[in-house]
Amino acid sequence: MQYHWLRKNGTKKLIIFFAGWSFDYKPFEILECGDYDVLIFYDYTEHNIPVKIPEYEEYYLIAWSMGVYIAYLLRGLLPVFKMKIAINGTPYPIHNEWGIPQRTFDLTLKFVDTGLQGKFQRNLFDTDAGYEKYIKNPVERKIPDQAGELSALKNSILQSELSYDKFYDCAIISGNDKIVPTKNQINCWKNKADVCMINSGHFPFYEFSCWKDILEKCN
Repeated sequence: MQYHWLRKNGTKKLIIFFAGWSFDYKPFEILECGDYDVLIFYDYTEHNIPVKIPEYEEYYLIAWSMGVYIAYLLRGLLPVFKMKIAINGTPYPIHNEWGIPQRTFDLTLKFVDTGLQGKFQRNLFDTDAGYEKYIKNPVERKIPDQAGELSALKNSILQSELSYDKFYDCAIISGNDKIVPTKNQINCWKNKADVCMINSGHFPFYEFSCWKDILEKCN
């Protein structure tokens, strides 16, 4: 796992953000930090917390896509959060009813090299405008690195027998998610977390101007 401090100014509040598969911190630089320090984790080839998390008065967790699963998996290594938000992901990353269907995941892995050359990124968005905005500030990671991460994730997921105990307070779900089916997310979070529906694709972060906007969606 890798990490990046989007901001580290010694404020009283820290947002810990778990990004999705294949991502790094670059596309999230558009979000203003405001009153929060922001620590981003990404690249889940290995499952660990690679940095000592400093002391803050308040901690907030925002996890997106595959990061929802990883943050839950590593919850025992994380601080106590005032709020925990899942965005377009579930604790069951490969699941025909509660996550990415098995066949979809397998096809993504099989054709990962060609998919990462454009198709996967396009499917992150429900509009051409969103995709065009992304390609102006895309991830910096290379395809072999991203492909290796996905293979490692599949091995980890298949070896783990994860059962979900209530952890996330709120799930933000996009109505036009082409990566983790919207219906499966709704099925998963029923009676497990408060749900906030938004009109967006799998990558919804262009709908927000700052990290605080995301937190306020669940207030």
